[in-house]
Amino acid sequence: MRSRWNRPPERARADAVLRLVVRTSSELCLTAGTVILLFVAYVLLWTGVKADRAMDDERARLRDTWSAAAPAAAPQTVPPATAPSPPPAAAPLPEGRAFAEMYVPRFGRDWVKPVLEGTGTELLKKGLGHYPGTARLGATGNFSVAGHRRTYGDPFKDFPELRSGDAVILKDATAWYTYTVRGGPLRTLPTDVAVVDPVPRKSPFTGPGRYLTLTTCDPEWGHSHRLVVWAELTGTRVVGQGRPEGLPG
Repeated sequence: MRSRWNRPPERARADAVLRLVVRTSSELCLTAGTVILLFVAYVLLWTGVKADRAMDDERARLRDTWSAAAPAAAPQTVPPATAPSPPPAAAPLPEGRAFAEMYVPRFGRDWVKPVLEGTGTELLKKGLGHYPGTARLGATGNFSVAGHRRTYGDPFKDFPELRSGDAVILKDATAWYTYTVRGGPLRTLPTDVAVVDPVPRKSPFTGPGRYLTLTTCDPEWGHSHRLVVWAELTGTRVVGQGRPEGLPG
């Protein structure tokens, strides 16, 4: 009986090659697994950490700007029907700059995000993005906002939880704006740009008004579709009057 110590040289070489292939494959699989785990950790954790810091920085800069420009005005309440609209010749909002904060009580008492002008990829890593060309905050038309569902802080992670009657509250330098959701999320294609029209298509609205559209990606970790929620302006008050009803202190 031939032992493994006196195998033919050809068999020994074949066994050595096989062992090398198995060892190399194992090391490659281990390396690939490590890379995948690091990538998942980056997507799930580090992008969120960076986004949270960026959003905090945007809100801090925004509040500094508001504090520096705050007028000495007497508090007053402005009903939605007579809420002031920006003049037709108002200067465009600066691209990439935060100009408002959004609060959604349905997402949690501490949920608040900056709203920046534009919807570029890098911009949405720092907050929510206002679609250029759509209405100004509180104005007649459709104030439309996009946000990530997952990664970069997961701002719209709980988007499907929005229900008719929920409040979406925004604040700029001078006023609070309360929009009330009308109907649950609609799933549509990214090419369906009419959802941000002044009177948004497929929405519950049939005529001009002061509307809000929120959009995010669907499915949760994909981007083949969009989820859309519409709301309409139901309350406005100047900042000096304090926080609106329904917004936790």
